[in-house]
Formats: sequence, structure tokens, C-alpha cells
Amino acid sequence: MLKPILLVEDNPRDLELTLVALERSQLANEVIVLRDGAEALDYLFRRGAHAQRVEGHPAVLLLDLKLPKVDGLEVLKAVRETAQLSSLPVVMLTSSKEEPDLQRAYQLGVNAYVVKPVNFKAFVSAISDLGVFWAVLNEPPPGSLRLQRPAKP
Repeated sequence: MLKPILLVEDNPRDLELTLVALERSQLANEVIVLRDGAEALDYLFRRGAHAQRVEGHPAVLLLDLKLPKVDGLEVLKAVRETAQLSSLPVVMLTSSKEEPDLQRAYQLGVNAYVVKPVNFKAFVSAISDLGVFWAVLNEPPPGSLRLQRPAKP
């Protein structure tokens, strides 16, 4: 069983484009979609509606910056301040090119900061590359459980 990709995105258009791009990359990983920062924290900390979810962490957290309820930077901060989650790869996937956002994300320990391309083809390519890198190519930190891809028949 592969670790899922956790996608936290509130914009319906960006969500649809991201899902299309991940599908085109032909990853076998399940994509779990959450729509706000509070729900992301509930998922990661296994509380509320996500209290009974299967244990373990996603392969990567694709996190929008501007989210309802709890913004992406606050989610990132909570992840980095929690020992069990601190090594979870987090990619900020945002429309913001503002330097303070970029600077704050890196101060909080984001692994990558990707500005969403406006062009559809560039967007699909960027998301596909992200998915393949973090879900397949990236080596997780020592001590992490690395789940293997099932062998193709």
C-alpha cells in the first residue's frame, strides 16, 4: 500500500487542475483532498472527523497558502512543531509571489515553495513533477516507513 498524497486546496478550479495533473502523472498514490486548514490539522492529528483514519502520515502535504479557517502557514507551523510530523515533506502550492509569504514559509521549514503557473500546460507539468518527486523519487528521512509500489503484473 502506498502512502497517500494530502492536498489542501480551497479553490475549486485549482483543485480540479491539481487532480487532473496528478492523474496524468499516473501515480498510484491515493490523493486525499481537504478544503481548509482546520480540516488539514484534524487529519494530521487524527482528531474530529479524522480520528478513526488509518495511522501513518502522507507521502507529502501539498498545501495552499491562503486557506479558510487556518491558513497554510499556521498548518505548516503546527506540523514543524510536532515531533511526529516534523519530517513530513510539505510543499507550499500557492498563487502568492509575495516575498514575505515566501520568506515566512521557509522560516517555518517548508520543503518547497511552488507558485502555481497561470498557463494550464505549465500547471499540469509542475504538479505532475511534484507528485512524482515527492511520492516516488524522494527518499524519506531515516526511520520513516517507506511503502513499496506494488509490482506490475
